[in-house]
Amino acid sequence: MNTEVCPYPFAPSALAVDARYGQMREQPGMSRVRLPYGGEAWLATRYEDVRAVLVDRRLMRSLTVGKDAPRGTEAIESESSIITMDPPMHSRLRRLVAAAFTPKRVETLRPRVQEITDGLIDRMIEQGPPVDLVSSFSIPLPITALCELLGVPQEDREKVHTWTDTMLMLSGDGSDHTAIMTAQRELWGYIAGLVAERRETPTDDLIGALVRARDDEGRLTEGELIDLSGGILAVGHETTANHISNLLYTLLTNPDQLARLRSDPSLMPSAVEELLRFVPLSASASFAHIASEDVEIGGQLIRKGEAVFADVDGANRDATVFECPEDLNLARPRNHHVGFGHGPHHCLGAQMARLELQIALGTLLARFPDLGLAVDAADVPWLSARRQRGPERLELTWTEALPAQ
Repeated sequence: MNTEVCPYPFAPSALAVDARYGQMREQPGMSRVRLPYGGEAWLATRYEDVRAVLVDRRLMRSLTVGKDAPRGTEAIESESSIITMDPPMHSRLRRLVAAAFTPKRVETLRPRVQEITDGLIDRMIEQGPPVDLVSSFSIPLPITALCELLGVPQEDREKVHTWTDTMLMLSGDGSDHTAIMTAQRELWGYIAGLVAERRETPTDDLIGALVRARDDEGRLTEGELIDLSGGILAVGHETTANHISNLLYTLLTNPDQLARLRSDPSLMPSAVEELLRFVPLSASASFAHIASEDVEIGGQLIRKGEAVFADVDGANRDATVFECPEDLNLARPRNHHVGFGHGPHHCLGAQMARLELQIALGTLLARFPDLGLAVDAADVPWLSARRQRGPERLELTWTEALPAQ
């Protein structure tokens, strides 16, 4: 075991995976880290250890609620939510919305997602280069698709994005804490209004379905209904929005792999999986798990009450699982990455994210045969003090644009 206690999280640099994760994987056991708040914790970085942490029911997220647990932000988790719940409570809520995100159900959304994508690209072409992909495409595509699924009116989507964008600030020094809490209260209050509207006029959207599950079947509380809807909105569209920009930037800065994909568009599903493995999204491992009893994982004893974090970015570069893990290989076989997490908290919207990423990247490359960055890659500005990585702007240029097929 490495006895050195390392300050954590590491400051992210664009889309680089910190070299210290690789050094930690070479050490026996797990690494000891010190968080800005709440003290020390264990950090799992090897693939098998990360997966083990994420499935072991003795390592509980719910034990962080109301406790001064190790964490990267000032705020203590004060209320239970689907993010901080453990099975079976977490499983009960997850089942209520899982039907909306099955592969079969998500596939029915393909024509509409393609329509939204083509409409946004049409507007990019009308504007002419250079165009900022983030504001013109990456944000409006997933927020439109997700808001339509939940039933958020079009005229309200801009303010929903403003609220969720604020909620994903890190608030590391506490300066943004008030703004984050205000944004969450306003979003939750807005959703409460939508719930009231669904009771007056039932709908077939996801919020309408959750209202029926609450009122007709008693399968969740009013607070759970609002929290579940807000959580899907807050995390769902921001995650995909950042990754559309991240993944396209990665392709444009890896011309050999981009050329490979352009010459064989059938590689797109495999390419998206490899990009999800290769490109980090979170700024660091996000959620502590607290041991409810002594647990041994990967030869490391985690004592009852100790915290452990699982870093999926480190796991996705584990050479014992992925051949040449530092290389981007869009045709990588058997790509069992953990980019969407693992276990009970595996990303609920993973299938929808895959669909949107495949359509977004595939259509951008098809309609802009010579798409490129309008600035040097080193000059792309990146978000800072955020829970997720992504460019603030991604200026693109082209000389040829094709119509929608």
